[in-house]
Amino acid sequence: MSGGPGRVDWPALMQAGMCGLSLSPEAFWRLTPAELRLLLGGAAGSGAVLGRKRLDELLAAYPDTGGRDADNGGEDDGGSWDL
Repeated sequence: MSGGPGRVDWPALMQAGMCGLSLSPEAFWRLTPAELRLLLGGAAGSGAVLGRKRLDELLAAYPDTGGRDADNGGEDDGGSWDL
């Protein structure tokens, strides 16, 4: 999204937002850079994919403790999560 090092190509972004996405000028200028990137087909955030190693780290750090399914034999009753 830049027209050079540290520069934003505003005409290209405005054309993509207002012409390509049919946004009104007001809607375009109210978007955050992350929202515009997402609408233009870019990944939100850093674009990093959650790999198996990181998933295993998160599972170890935040293990399942039974939560909402523990009291009803594993059936999902549609209730809220026990946090």
